[in-house]
Amino acid sequence: MEKKDLKIVYMGTPEFAVEPLKTLVENGYNIVGVITMPDKPAGRGHKIQYSPIKEYAIENNLRLLQPEKLKDEGFIEELKSLNADLQIVVAFRMLPEVVWGMPKLGTFNLHASLLPQYRGAAPINWAIINGEEETGITTFFLTHEIDTGKIIQQEKIEIKETDNVGIIHDKLMYKGSELVVETVEAILNGTIHPKPQEELYSSEADLKAAPKIFKETCKIDFSKSKEEIYNLIRGLSPYPAAWAELSTDKGPLVTKIYETEKIDKAHQLPIGSVETDGKKTFDVAVKDGFIRIKALQLQGKKRLSTEDFLKGFRPSQGMKFM
Repeated sequence: MEKKDLKIVYMGTPEFAVEPLKTLVENGYNIVGVITMPDKPAGRGHKIQYSPIKEYAIENNLRLLQPEKLKDEGFIEELKSLNADLQIVVAFRMLPEVVWGMPKLGTFNLHASLLPQYRGAAPINWAIINGEEETGITTFFLTHEIDTGKIIQQEKIEIKETDNVGIIHDKLMYKGSELVVETVEAILNGTIHPKPQEELYSSEADLKAAPKIFKETCKIDFSKSKEEIYNLIRGLSPYPAAWAELSTDKGPLVTKIYETEKIDKAHQLPIGSVETDGKKTFDVAVKDGFIRIKALQLQGKKRLSTEDFLKGFRPSQGMKFM
């Protein structure tokens, strides 16, 4: 089969999914349909906001489907009419077998981890939160259980100590777009050798999970080590952002923390106590040193560097993070 004859249906929603689709289009692949989430109101004005994938599909005149339910008979019939040979899923939703089992060449997914490690909704966050020194991107065929299908290809990248989620997200987005095209080419040429994930681990206990991130997941526990706190903050920056309550003489202030530095310095201060020069440094006492806050945001305010924050903030005696 020639590249131009291979009919592909692409499924995705957020920005992460746009780059692989764009790369497929720019490489001359035949995208016969794009599937994304239904439009939802967003913001204070509840205006309808298109997903990044929908915006790209419209700009490039690609056929677009936005089913409310993936088992809806009307959607299934429309999907069948596209007669796709292959389906590609990037940051979408769990598919029923009637959908992923439809094309003759199968349906593969792009996942932002080195499977079988970090199966789940937030693999980039958890790799950084757990202090991993590398992660990567995986293409694999879909099957019944989420993120468990046979691996087609993988690529590794380094996680530097100063990398946050935003940096690794973008690196994996571009690396993933290349891997999607390489995977399609390999499928087209018949050179793939899918590997069962079970061959890559001896016990389920060896696997690290990547569950969905909730508000409570993001709350900083300053009783932990500075390494754990530092990794949590960069593992949630810039979004959804780690947070804590700053106790002041004006009451508690919910504070998002985006960037920090680890300070090795002995002290006798209570955990969570703030030590500041009132100009440039804003340090939080932890059991094995300090966490120096370099960028933060008070509730209802904009994100600021610590230096800019301290220009308009008057520290109070006994101030501490709870």
